[in-house]
Amino acid sequence: MGELDGTTPAVVLVVEDDPNIADLLDMYLRQAGHRPYLASDGDRGLEIFAERTPDLVILDIGLPGRVDGLEVCRRLRSDSDVPIIMLTARDDEVDRVVGFELGVDDYVTKPFSPRELMGRVKAVLRRSGNAPADPGRVVAFGQIRIDGTRREVTVGAEVVALAAREFALIWFLVDHAGQALTRRQILDGAWGDDWIGDERTVDVHVRQLRRKLGGDLPLETVRGTGYRLG
Repeated sequence: MGELDGTTPAVVLVVEDDPNIADLLDMYLRQAGHRPYLASDGDRGLEIFAERTPDLVILDIGLPGRVDGLEVCRRLRSDSDVPIIMLTARDDEVDRVVGFELGVDDYVTKPFSPRELMGRVKAVLRRSGNAPADPGRVVAFGQIRIDGTRREVTVGAEVVALAAREFALIWFLVDHAGQALTRRQILDGAWGDDWIGDERTVDVHVRQLRRKLGGDLPLETVRGTGYRLG
């Protein structure tokens, strides 16, 4: 599909077992010019994903059968950084934390406004464009090498798989190395100032970066403020 700006037509996979919600999303996505594909369970969702390689997945957490939404997310994240918006019937912090740790890009709690969800769709697609973070710029911290052109992070000789949001976070911190940044500043810079959500999202993604990149990452917690790189 090429680089997406939030208005470019996108292939969207909707995995939702409630036919009323699925049909509503299908209608709104088509009105916005997107091409939706619907699946009512996790197995079928994974099949369609393999067939259609969508630009975005809207995924219900409470799917029936042996493959629920979190399991679908795990499998998608094993070899893809496709943007994922998770739908949940309850505002459960545990679900959110697990989802963000798995690489979910955004959460919407049911019941939701379709217009609000379409705003989230537009924002997530715009943020997931594949343009270089900063062409030609490479930054190193010990064994960690961050390549803005390739949007790639390596530790030693090993490429580390980062979700698109994790790369956006590390690159924003690189651009503001040495500065103590609040969680709100980080959200506005790495997620976009139109992102609506809990500031603790930053903490979850920071934990992921620390786990994946190890001790050479000079990312410190600034008590009462947020985080500082370098």
